[in-house]
Amino acid sequence: MKYLSRAIRAWYGASPLHLLALLAAFALAGYAVRAVVAAHQWRGFALWFALAIIGHDLLLFPLYSVADLSARRFLPTRPLVPVINYLRVPAGFALLLLMVWFPLILGLSATTYGRASGLGTGSYLWRWLAVTGVMFALSALAYAIALRRAAKREVPPARMRSSRRDPGA
Repeated sequence: MKYLSRAIRAWYGASPLHLLALLAAFALAGYAVRAVVAAHQWRGFALWFALAIIGHDLLLFPLYSVADLSARRFLPTRPLVPVINYLRVPAGFALLLLMVWFPLILGLSATTYGRASGLGTGSYLWRWLAVTGVMFALSALAYAIALRRAAKREVPPARMRSSRRDPGA
């Protein structure tokens, strides 16, 4: 079994589990495309796919790249634990939620949604703000824990000098 695993790793360049996961992802994508084509909705799917590529690669990627660069410029240069990922993750999830639910969060579909469900859209903004606040609070807690662990691991320079033996003594 180990010989087979080594042979696959030598041929493929990664573990057999990675290859299996990749094949499963391609199978799922193929099934999704087949289902869309079988339902004769390929034009809408192709339009959505093209707009998603244009929207992400030409509009969103440059915007959040500039936002990330500017955020890193204002953050400390050499902290014990880099803070950027503790800001990226909750901000990314908050923006993803906003992109998916923006008509309800901003109240743009109040009449349509209200007629279809019988509910109002007034609470969506406050719930999105609450979820965003909780995500940033949990991220701040995780950063504080990581910072404390890093501070415990780091040996102060004064201790390092005193613990070394003096070769001249």
